[in-house]
Amino acid sequence: MPLPSPKAIRLDELAARVGATLEGDGATPIDRVATLENAGPGAIAFLANPKYRAQLASTHASAVIVAPGAAADTPLPKLVVPNPYATYAKVAALLNPAAAPIPGVHASAVIAPTARVAADAVIGPNATVGAGARIGARAVIGPGCVIGDDAEVGDDVMLVANVVLYPRCVIGARSLVHAGAVLGADGFGMAEEGGRWLKIPQLGRVLIGADVEIGANTTIDRGAIDDTVIGDDVKIDNQVQIGHNCVIGAHTAIAGCVGIAGSTRIGRNVKIGGAAGVAGHLDIADGTIISGATQVFDPITTPGVYTATFPALPHARWRKIASHTRHLDEFVDRLRALERAAKNNEKGGGGR
Repeated sequence: MPLPSPKAIRLDELAARVGATLEGDGATPIDRVATLENAGPGAIAFLANPKYRAQLASTHASAVIVAPGAAADTPLPKLVVPNPYATYAKVAALLNPAAAPIPGVHASAVIAPTARVAADAVIGPNATVGAGARIGARAVIGPGCVIGDDAEVGDDVMLVANVVLYPRCVIGARSLVHAGAVLGADGFGMAEEGGRWLKIPQLGRVLIGADVEIGANTTIDRGAIDDTVIGDDVKIDNQVQIGHNCVIGAHTAIAGCVGIAGSTRIGRNVKIGGAAGVAGHLDIADGTIISGATQVFDPITTPGVYTATFPALPHARWRKIASHTRHLDEFVDRLRALERAAKNNEKGGGGR
């Protein structure tokens, strides 16, 4: 059996640190997480999706994380918890601690004289911090980031690389922003006059709450008058577009390539699947789940699961169904005519 790595943690210590019930040998050394299928000695795997339950019998993991209902399915040492996936996340973080950043300002960074940068913050190569900007304690401003004038970055924030935070915008404590995100660009505000477009000044800000994560190349527009607001603990995936004056409630999760048009209010604990689109000036109720690729054109006032996609079909069949769909109005008119004729026959006695 391979020797455990220097970062190995005993299973009983992991159980204590994540609040799990231990079953089996607590001295089992664990040095990494893995899937049930690919785990080997020293690894701890987890069962979160019931469709992989059969893999418990064949896994080569040293230990597993399971719910109480699956604990009897394996003789391996195990952590028994109500939510194996969340516990896996905690274990993975314990086994893979982030390296502590070294405070300081890189020689190539440009810091405005009136900016306030905490002594223990990190300012990376070619980063720029504008006039009056504030960088909180232990914040990390990665390579190539641009912090606009009078913007604010809270304590323990990490901006990975090439993040742009426009003037006066705010990022709350402990938030993580991945590479290439743009926070506070002008919203798409235009007024038409005489066949030409007049740009509407975008005077609001973007306010990001605490413990938010924003994915790579995501864009969040500043408000036209009021602020665009992202609540605490919101998780936003890569390449998401959030329009001006939107409000996203706390603990909401938004998957990749979602587009949310301006002035829409998304409630708390909402889940939006990848590539969904939400029209502007709508309210979405707390706790709503919007399936991937769904297009939302009307307010959602009652929480539930909302889906508006059509399953993939062979192309020829899809064309046939699409052709039928174009004639739905005609079919409805014909059906109503038949109903009227049937009612007239009933009134007339139906006989000759």
